[in-house]
Amino acid sequence: MSSTLITNARMVNEGRTFDGDLRIEDGRIALIGSGLAPRAGEEVVDAAGRWLLPGMIDDQVHFREPGLTHKGDIASESAAAVAGGLTSFMDMPNTNPPTLDSTILEAKYALAHGRAWANYGFYHGASNDNLDAIRMLDPKKAPGVKVFMGASTGNMLVDDPDTLDAIFRDCPTPIITHCEDTPMIDANMKAFQEKYGDALTAEMHPDIRSREACIKSTRLAMSLARRHGTRLHVLHISTADELALFEKGPLVRADGSRKQITAETCVHFLHFARPDYATKGNLIKCNPAIKDVADREAIIAALADDVLDVLATDHAPHTWEEKQKPYAQAPSGLPLVQYALVAALERVHEGKLTREQVVQKFAHAPAQLFDVEERGFLREGYFADLVLVEDVPFTVRREDVLSKCGWSPFEGTTFRSRIASTWVNGQRVWDGSRLVGSPAGQRMTYAR
Repeated sequence: MSSTLITNARMVNEGRTFDGDLRIEDGRIALIGSGLAPRAGEEVVDAAGRWLLPGMIDDQVHFREPGLTHKGDIASESAAAVAGGLTSFMDMPNTNPPTLDSTILEAKYALAHGRAWANYGFYHGASNDNLDAIRMLDPKKAPGVKVFMGASTGNMLVDDPDTLDAIFRDCPTPIITHCEDTPMIDANMKAFQEKYGDALTAEMHPDIRSREACIKSTRLAMSLARRHGTRLHVLHISTADELALFEKGPLVRADGSRKQITAETCVHFLHFARPDYATKGNLIKCNPAIKDVADREAIIAALADDVLDVLATDHAPHTWEEKQKPYAQAPSGLPLVQYALVAALERVHEGKLTREQVVQKFAHAPAQLFDVEERGFLREGYFADLVLVEDVPFTVRREDVLSKCGWSPFEGTTFRSRIASTWVNGQRVWDGSRLVGSPAGQRMTYAR
């Protein structure tokens, strides 16, 4: 029976910070206490007062497999994730082929088996013509169904009103949505092209993919969810304006009930703002767009105030060459998993969030929202998905990036915390400087 004892840790869990020891046995947390004595043959890790957190659960990644593996794949991107303290991920369906039925869904799970460094779940996608597949989906097989209510790739923009209504009425899992109004964006793009021609730049991105486009689409999704009583999770909130639409309060209420409609934001909306386009350009081009400084500050405050429920990455790697194209041709998305947690912890160092809040939004809440079984918390009997964080500064260097795309929007940034170790299912997979062992990720299960 394999056993590891982590001693002298400052644990952060369920709104508390406390000192103690944690024992791992056979991949699970066997005991949390103080003054635990090492056993014969047991590996002992002295945390020496460093922060021990549950591993983060990223509810929104694009790991690009199958079909787009020149940008990233399940192995490379999950390696970057565990280096960043992210021990579980939920991958989006806009791969090639898109994940529009259970056969393709199960094929993606097969691709991850034995290759994923982190635990994995895959969303089922929605289109204008796969309503029957959504109705037949076993809710234990996927964290949710992703509905693109804005521009998307391939056959995944759901813009037929009757289909949208039926999806919200009949979906057997939570619905997660990308909310941007495509006709409004298209009209903005046409107007900017007529005015600027080939002189379009990334600085114009938040005006082309405007806040109004976000607000209109988010309102539509929420109206459908209320009409049908659907559990709706709105992804990557990027504007202060949308915050007023959401209920303030804990995700799980005192009586055990949950919010019906929840919202998520992403680490890049906490870190970057419109002035950064001048130096970062297409490197921070993403959908929805990074917007103004006031939006960034309002989003951080909304996380602290329980208006926003989840923090994620929307990790979406593209090659360096693709990002060097002119604005109109450069793809949207950026690689984030490796430095997402330390970027979030910068807001702690600034006094804008607490460690307890980061853990709630990035670990506990995704587990609660998607009914993830026995992960996302430091609890006896739960899987030992853990991250040890030390408050030691480091500067992001391109040569340290593990994502296949080989670059990071954070290059040159000095963070005040670093990931000292990561465990997945009790196995240490990151030792602070390199991957160790072998991929230990398991398929996540859902208590539904």
